Amino acid sequence: MDKVLLDVFVEHHNRGDQGQNGWKPHVYTAAIKAIHDKCGLHVTKEKICSRMKTFDKHYATISKVLSQSGFGWDWVNNKLLMDSDDVWNKYVQANRKAACYKNKEVKNWEAICTIYSKDHATGEGAMTGAETEAQPTEPDVVAVEDSPEMPQKRQRTGDAILCMLGDMKCSFQDALKSLEPLELPKVTPPLEILAALEKIPELARSDMLRAYGKLILSERLFQALMELPMDFRKEWLLTLNEKNNI
Repeated sequence: MDKVLLDVFVEHHNRGDQGQNGWKPHVYTAAIKAIHDKCGLHVTKEKICSRMKTFDKHYATISKVLSQSGFGWDWVNNKLLMDSDDVWNKYVQANRKAACYKNKEVKNWEAICTIYSKDHATGEGAMTGAETEAQPTEPDVVAVEDSPEMPQKRQRTGDAILCMLGDMKCSFQDALKSLEPLELPKVTPPLEILAALEKIPELARSDMLRAYGKLILSERLFQALMELPMDFRKEWLLTLNEKNNI
């Protein structure tokens, strides 16, 4: 059921059917129908929402682990890879909620990444301090009859307003700059990595998949592979797999 459910959400994710307030209603309708037609099960929207929250939790925990040095993803067995138990134990000491994921099997990881990676990348910092800053209140003007200092006081009030307007303009411009997209680092597409592995002579399929799971998570490892002569690459990959207890 999970694969059918995620396939539907991936399809609608690619169509842009996920807005700021969540998925559009017809996405849930399509998921309910697909599960009924392909699995013979009757599920509700609430059941689907509950399951999707579980996938979200998986992504939040696992992606955080994979962002650390010494970890990878085993595409064959659908679970985390780690350089050693010591690496894992040190990580869990600071992230105890991840302890149950050491040997946990999480299927359909690629689909989960497709659906949730954008949410977690943009889920924080939606507003800047400049956007939430309170507007300045207008200064009170007190009329004083027959006062020779009145023109001077009115001039000071005008200068203050102009100064505040200038500050507001600068803050607004700074806020716009903070919303400009940052240039992302170069990431080699998975298909290019797979194509490079397929060119290595006599590399077994299982070794290829294990190396693929490591290389798609580390741009530096892939670049290191491509710098080696072709007749060195198989031995290097096998050494890398053995080092990581794959």
